Amino acid sequence: MARFLILAGIVLIVIGLLWGPLSRLGLGRLPGDIVIERENVRVFIPITSAILVSVVVSVLFTLIRMILGR
Repeated sequence: MARFLILAGIVLIVIGLLWGPLSRLGLGRLPGDIVIERENVRVFIPITSAILVSVVVSVLFTLIRMILGR
């Protein structure tokens, strides 16, 4: 369990460091992301971006589990 927590911490640090370059790639403005703009309100629902991030994180964790031999 301790190994997993350390690995999760490292993954979060790497994601934090890559946040700037990832935002320049257009993550959050993909087709399928919903933006509702009114006079004083802007609502942003990143459906496609959330699905993409979920798939990438799932693949990473699967690869990590395979490498660690579980």
